Amino acid sequence: MSTGTAKDPKQYPVLRNLQFSPVKEGEEQYVVLWDPSGLSKEKLVLPLNYFFIIQHFDGDHSLQAIGSLYLKRFGEFLLPAKVEQLVVDLEAKLFLEGDLTEGAKEQARAAYRQAAVRPAVFAGKSYEADGALLKKQIDGFFSSKEGPDFKPSANKGKPIKGLVVPTFELKQAGPMYAWAYKELQEAQQADVLVIIGTAHAGLEQPFALTDKDFETPLGIVPVDRAIVQGLKVLVPEYFSEDVAHLSEHAIEFQLPFVQTNTGATTAMTIVPVLSSFSAMSLNDSSVRASVDRFLAALREAISVSGKTACVIAAGELAHLGMRYGDKAPPTDFSFHRSMQYDLEMLKFVEDLKPEEFAGYIQKEKDERRISGFSPIYCLLRLIQAEKGQVLRYDRGITDQYNSTVTYASMSFF
Repeated sequence: MSTGTAKDPKQYPVLRNLQFSPVKEGEEQYVVLWDPSGLSKEKLVLPLNYFFIIQHFDGDHSLQAIGSLYLKRFGEFLLPAKVEQLVVDLEAKLFLEGDLTEGAKEQARAAYRQAAVRPAVFAGKSYEADGALLKKQIDGFFSSKEGPDFKPSANKGKPIKGLVVPTFELKQAGPMYAWAYKELQEAQQADVLVIIGTAHAGLEQPFALTDKDFETPLGIVPVDRAIVQGLKVLVPEYFSEDVAHLSEHAIEFQLPFVQTNTGATTAMTIVPVLSSFSAMSLNDSSVRASVDRFLAALREAISVSGKTACVIAAGELAHLGMRYGDKAPPTDFSFHRSMQYDLEMLKFVEDLKPEEFAGYIQKEKDERRISGFSPIYCLLRLIQAEKGQVLRYDRGITDQYNSTVTYASMSFF
């Protein structure tokens, strides 16, 4: 047991799990920071020397120690008043761990639990907010030159077991989603869709469940009460981070496609799951035990319900470039090499080999940051299918420095 006193957070600040992206204005470089959990709505643009400072806000470096590192790095003294003001500003924006942030989290959690439904947070930003326009937008993804059009699927009428879909911005990647959802439309329909999405802001536990119905401009998508209630009994601990669903887009982006599913004769119910564990973390026996426990509970809850399920894994593949921690932008060569690695890796997904899929990423030490690992791994552990198929593979550019995200659409029958 430690006898040391707690460190003063004003002198040893701890930055929260924020996202950042490099930006350029003329010849000047900056970094923009934001909170992917949605707790803070603020954005902060910092010059590179200030970004250097906050990279040491880890609870281990004191402001005095950071000042010494700053002097060594930039050759000039860091005025204590300036860095102290930076701490105050970051705290006010809820960018630092501490009492203010914890209080805001409690308020957000209470408000979410009191709400009737999980609202359509990204309507009007990432997709049309008007129902009629949204239907037209979704149709446009199917009929665009990058989309699947309306030719019949080779798997038409077969019982569908699963899909892998992107979570990338709908306006850019919409046709990629359409390739997967065309397979769902033409298949023999399942009773329930288990949608497992990447928790991009991270979670304290491997999974976060919610019992909220989801609202979109096309109406309400109901959760499957029987299965969710079963999970509440079997794994109640995974409902503790339910508020993580509020600002996460991974599941929300799938719902307009679910609601415009021309193959469904009845309204689909969903089981919404967010997941957040890496291939590397499966080497930790406690993480693996937690994952095994959850997947066993989900299998049991589905089995007891007597319903057929299609599992949808919503997540992306590689993340390349400065926005994701690389020192330089990706080149054509590095992108094509990563594409080759992605397609090698997806062979294990097509062959329904979850441990080999995890092993491939572990072997390369997850250097390409496969953010969709956990939903895809869960899908492979849950479904019983003959074969998977990569339908389409593509990438999206996320900043001025060509930072790149890769993604695929897949189906399993």
